[in-house]
Amino acid sequence: MKVLIVYYSTYGNVYKMARLVAEGVSSVAGAEPVIRTVPELIPRETIESRPDMLAGRDMQKDVPPISLDDFREAGAIAFGTPTRFGNVSAQLKNQIDRLTTLWLKGELEGKPAGVFVSTGSLHGGQETTILTLMAPLLHLGMILVGVPYSTPELFTTQGGGSPYGPGHVAGGDSQRGVDPQEAAICHAFGRRLAEIGLRLQKPAAG
Repeated sequence: MKVLIVYYSTYGNVYKMARLVAEGVSSVAGAEPVIRTVPELIPRETIESRPDMLAGRDMQKDVPPISLDDFREAGAIAFGTPTRFGNVSAQLKNQIDRLTTLWLKGELEGKPAGVFVSTGSLHGGQETTILTLMAPLLHLGMILVGVPYSTPELFTTQGGGSPYGPGHVAGGDSQRGVDPQEAAICHAFGRRLAEIGLRLQKPAAG
């Protein structure tokens, strides 16, 4: 079963989280992570004038762009985004808004899905971003997946992560790395998403 990890990342922090979620998925027998990114909306000249943005772009240069078939083929889906004023980034929301054809046919109904986020500050909107992004996932008929408190790092994290989904605090300059607790929560989320996706898989017709 394929687990799609679709994300947007300006500086590379959400991308690093996507790879950690993928590691969690890979730890489950029968699950295969598929990492995809979404189209950029920031003007090229803006990115080229910012060394930090250019570094983020270069870090992700080998990640394939998302397609509708990636959504169709996935048994479970993780959505990753930085926060933008307590809400999902325009780039990821733009991609979700393009799922109308799948929504009309009910092709995403019954698939487990969850959200992971990165913020600049400790209270930068991690939980509001995840919760507001859950609304369109419910409209698409997906089954929401978070991180239960059986994950011990939820009690010890000094950065990001909550029952709603993995989180990361990147700092004001977006240079703070993913710490061990944040990484463990990403791993737990990937495992849980894969396990639930496998349980919900429809048996092959035969």
